[in-house]
Amino acid sequence: MARIVLDGIDKIYSGGVKAVDGLSLDVQDGEFMVLVGPSGCGKSTALRMIAGLEDISGGTLTIGERVVNDLAPKDRDIAMVFQNYALYPHMTVEQNMAFGLQLRGTAKAEIKKRVADAAKMLGLEPYLSRKPAALSGGQRQRVAMGRAIVREPQAFLMDEPLSNLDAKLRVSMRASLSQLHKRLGVTTIYVTHDQIEAMTLGDRVAVLRDGKLQQVDTPQHLFEYPVNLFVAGFIGSPSMNFATAKLSRDGDGGFVEFAGFVLPVPASTFAARPGLAQYAGGEIILGVRPSDFEDADHAKPEWPRVSVTASVTEELGSEINVIFPIDAAPVVHKDTTDLASDAADGEEADAALPLLEDKTLWTARVNARSHARPGDALELGIDCQRLHFFDPATGLAIGHPDAAAAAARLGVAKV
Repeated sequence: MARIVLDGIDKIYSGGVKAVDGLSLDVQDGEFMVLVGPSGCGKSTALRMIAGLEDISGGTLTIGERVVNDLAPKDRDIAMVFQNYALYPHMTVEQNMAFGLQLRGTAKAEIKKRVADAAKMLGLEPYLSRKPAALSGGQRQRVAMGRAIVREPQAFLMDEPLSNLDAKLRVSMRASLSQLHKRLGVTTIYVTHDQIEAMTLGDRVAVLRDGKLQQVDTPQHLFEYPVNLFVAGFIGSPSMNFATAKLSRDGDGGFVEFAGFVLPVPASTFAARPGLAQYAGGEIILGVRPSDFEDADHAKPEWPRVSVTASVTEELGSEINVIFPIDAAPVVHKDTTDLASDAADGEEADAALPLLEDKTLWTARVNARSHARPGDALELGIDCQRLHFFDPATGLAIGHPDAAAAAARLGVAKV
């Protein structure tokens, strides 16, 4: 096992294209670190540099206290699991898992033991004599993982290993991966574009965008305390709702006004977010998680209410997504524009996309007992203790403890 440290890592391609820009990341010994972000954000390039498959243009890469910038991949003592399995079709499962050890000259008895142990761990014992063509996608991916495990490397590098699997199999494989990591305790860096995968697997998650690190933290802390608009919108599904709002003070507390709504801002929020009071009398960007809404019939009595009309409802069994318009134009900021572009290219087009020219779609996630239907007039309660506030110029979260570091890292003025 090994600690992996990236110190100011750059990757510059011909023509001056910077795929990775000053990436600094400290992956602790035995940690499961997930790199997540939209397509083209540099996460796979960063992984390939750690593996030695891409040259490093600048910065220092250390694996297990050893600088490895100029070391060949075979000398880095890491094992990589790819998206496309990369199995030898003419070999059996057992031969595929053993091949790397044979190339390294490992003793036959040791190879047999390691392959048997990995096969038992992964539930592959019944398939050892089969060839890849006779396996399902999930079984092939387990073989690819087994081939990495038998090497007993210092670290595993995984590049979207579950993306070729169907949705149900991805869920079960996520659970298997998590159990496997707990059992082996090997340092793992895992790349994915799927933020749900990132949140369920990672000890910590690093969010990248345009080659730059936006924020690295535990999954729950990323969800509750995003450092900027981009992280706030990227982490969480459905994604956070945004609106430009006016902030005012009222004694120790205050309120925000937007789209005809007025929501109280508790005094505790001003106390917890240093600098928020300085925005009083001006505009901020307000963020509300869909999960912080509830149908008024089921919401806590102290939560303030807003009246909306449901345009679309998505019934998910245990809950309902209520999609409704607010009388406000979409937030115009580079962060939200990038989020909307990524949503349009990906699997979901979310609340960042406008419904009409002067309106925005918001999403509320409510209890299934709501029985909300399209066209219904609804009262929604909002947990105003959990409102988010962002600087309209920089997009940084106001009063976030890491705002100064993020401002320096991203090259924007401090909030």
